[in-house]
Amino acid sequence: MFWQTWSFAFGVTVPNLLILLLGMFLRRTGLMDDSFNEKASRLVFNIALPCLLFFSVAQGHDSSGSNLPLAIYGGLGTVVTFLLLELVAIKLVKDPRERGIFVQGGFRANTGIAGLAYASLAFGSEGIALGSMYLAVTVILFNVLSVITLTRSLKGGQGKRIGLKPILHGIVTNPLIIGLVLGLAFHYSHLPMPPTIASTGDFISGMALPLAMLCAGASLDWKAMFRSSNVAAWSSASRVIFVPALMTFGAWLFGFRDAALGVIFLFSCTPTAAGSYVMTRAMGGNATLAANIIAVTTLGSFFTTALGLYLLRTLGVI
Repeated sequence: MFWQTWSFAFGVTVPNLLILLLGMFLRRTGLMDDSFNEKASRLVFNIALPCLLFFSVAQGHDSSGSNLPLAIYGGLGTVVTFLLLELVAIKLVKDPRERGIFVQGGFRANTGIAGLAYASLAFGSEGIALGSMYLAVTVILFNVLSVITLTRSLKGGQGKRIGLKPILHGIVTNPLIIGLVLGLAFHYSHLPMPPTIASTGDFISGMALPLAMLCAGASLDWKAMFRSSNVAAWSSASRVIFVPALMTFGAWLFGFRDAALGVIFLFSCTPTAAGSYVMTRAMGGNATLAANIIAVTTLGSFFTTALGLYLLRTLGVI
């Protein structure tokens, strides 16, 4: 059983690591310089990722009312972990401009890609059905809360007083949130998706995550990561250890068991979303720090996923 779960985690996580390493290689060979990285990141942020989110939600699986408690718990858990990390950031992160990156790296899970892949591999179609509404709720919260924390951190770190207006403006104009809202509107309109549009969307969506991970890999600075502060380390530990433990234990206390508890665990222990790097760079933050958090959590989630699944199955709760 242990080696089965280990092999499962290996198959889902290693492709992300390989793409990150490819990005590092392309940077060293000169095929991905800073100019290309900047333009590619803007392309991902403004076109590819919004398209991916739109078509994922618009063509997503219908969720029955029985999945509503799971989605509610996911939303509440996301908000609670976000608030806890905001409080921790004040104590742990000295540079105010890095606090938002720390918080985003700690709570923003890659539920849209890795989460669904985990759920599908572990529980098949039942995992996808259980995770669909959970995904929609949490991804919207991830993007809204990321805009809030990055806006407060980056602009507040410049000595500016941040009011409600710039935060609302950042939420309303964020391409990722626009893609999600439009996808939800289309999904519940029950309008048919023209096959040509769906095929085109699949092509554009298909480049979102690989290109985002390549850009993140090209921006990695391993020496700086180990030489600098412990921001990346603490944020990564929050993402792959503390947040999954809190979310899973809370779900167990609320009575979730079997596949539902497994989906909550698998969604919560995924690496930091590649979109966090793209959003940080687009908003003028420390993109290298964001990329380092993605790399560490991608590696760390491999171990926590395998060990966590083994423990939960041994205890007989999933």
